[in-house]
Amino acid sequence: MQPDATPLIRKQYLVSQKNVPKLERLAKHKRTSATAIVREAIDASNPEGFDALNDNELITVASIRLKEAIQGTVE
Repeated sequence: MQPDATPLIRKQYLVSQKNVPKLERLAKHKRTSATAIVREAIDASNPEGFDALNDNELITVASIRLKEAIQGTVE
């Protein structure tokens, strides 16, 4: 682990059988791990709603959602 990296905690979560291939495709497409995709999804989620996000966070969320929508039309 890099010295400036955030310490990680090992947790186990279950995903549906249909989400496994999607998660693997996303990871392959982004050239990262499935775990990194899950962390990105958690970071992109905001239970307090969009009102709590600053402009840069809103742009990031919009970009992610747009890419997902485009990817969904290709599949």
